[in-house]
Amino acid sequence: MNEDEMQPFNPYEALGGARAISALVNRFYDLMDELMEARDIRAMHPADLNSSREKLFMFLSGFLGGPQLYFQRFGHPRLRQRHLPFSIGKAERDQWMLCMELAAEEHIADEPLRMWLLSRLAHTADFMQNRQEDLPPDQSSKTRNA
Repeated sequence: MNEDEMQPFNPYEALGGARAISALVNRFYDLMDELMEARDIRAMHPADLNSSREKLFMFLSGFLGGPQLYFQRFGHPRLRQRHLPFSIGKAERDQWMLCMELAAEEHIADEPLRMWLLSRLAHTADFMQNRQEDLPPDQSSKTRNA
């Protein structure tokens, strides 16, 4: 077994590091700006997307096994808590994922890696839903019992 086979999988490195994550994030927000199908999710963002781009890049960097940039600057992401001010249902979740799926198709040639990433992000997007009627069954029951 050579040294490369012994290294643990690092999605950040596999995707191409900071440059690749930045390109993915920039295309994601470009698509959000361009696609009529993403208008509801776009309306939840500020007119100037630079801060959103920076925060998503920093989050994904750490989320994918790279430098913990978001944590170092803002502390724990607390994604659900930070998104509670926004009404996020299935439609908004699907719009967010549409932009990410299209950006990933353009920027991640390795299909298994792309599918792995989209699966992880879909799970996170599901978790962001906070409208009672749109919550997945496992989250809906937790919310009702809280």
